[in-house]
Amino acid sequence: MDAITLLRNDHKTVEQLFKRFEKAGAGARVEKRQIVDRIIEALSIHAAIEEQFFYPVARSTVPGTDDITLESLEEHHIVKWVLCELEGLDPADERFDAKVTVLIENVRHHVKEEETEFFPKVRDGLGRKTLAELGDMMANAKTSAPTHPHPRSPDVAPGNSVVGTIAGIADRVADNMSGIAQGSVSAAQDLIARVLGRDSAASAPTGTTIARSRAKNVRNAIGAAPPRPTAATAGKAGAVKMPVRQRQVKR
Repeated sequence: MDAITLLRNDHKTVEQLFKRFEKAGAGARVEKRQIVDRIIEALSIHAAIEEQFFYPVARSTVPGTDDITLESLEEHHIVKWVLCELEGLDPADERFDAKVTVLIENVRHHVKEEETEFFPKVRDGLGRKTLAELGDMMANAKTSAPTHPHPRSPDVAPGNSVVGTIAGIADRVADNMSGIAQGSVSAAQDLIARVLGRDSAASAPTGTTIARSRAKNVRNAIGAAPPRPTAATAGKAGAVKMPVRQRQVKR
């Protein structure tokens, strides 16, 4: 897959999330939180690979792309700050929907400029082979790119490559820890529900794809584990039947 096709696919994925948010009802706070978590992850990864690979390559090799590259970096910077605010904002907050609406408007404007002005210039300037090689590099980078916004980090080379790699590792460690914590809490709630004879709470994990997947795996693993024996059951299980000595009868 070439670099421009990869980025266009990212744009489509994010647009689908935007439409899901816009269709969600006013009271669908849990659903909106989940959608925004996915938006944050998708845009964080997308911005990282553009800044580390696509923008510097285009700016260095394709004439007439300086201004649009710099504008794109500034648009990314604004979006990252909004994403940061949304990460810690309760969906019940009166500013939550407004912030997401402004985010959607900014990203749609950014995408339109890229796809109508920037991408055609880069496609003409780089050619099919170079775009394919660049696309492979970007696809590989996605697996270690940051999953959260880092607006204070450098967004141009060489600083963004170094910091981006470190941030990506840190984000994934944090995502795993978040998933483990969520999964453990859900498993404990499941156990309480079983003891009380109630239905388990249908709680959905939040956060990035990594966090949600880890939470699900932890919850399932703990739920599938055999119960630990109690003192009473352990005594029964470990008891050894001693042979009964027969009384000798004197004759």
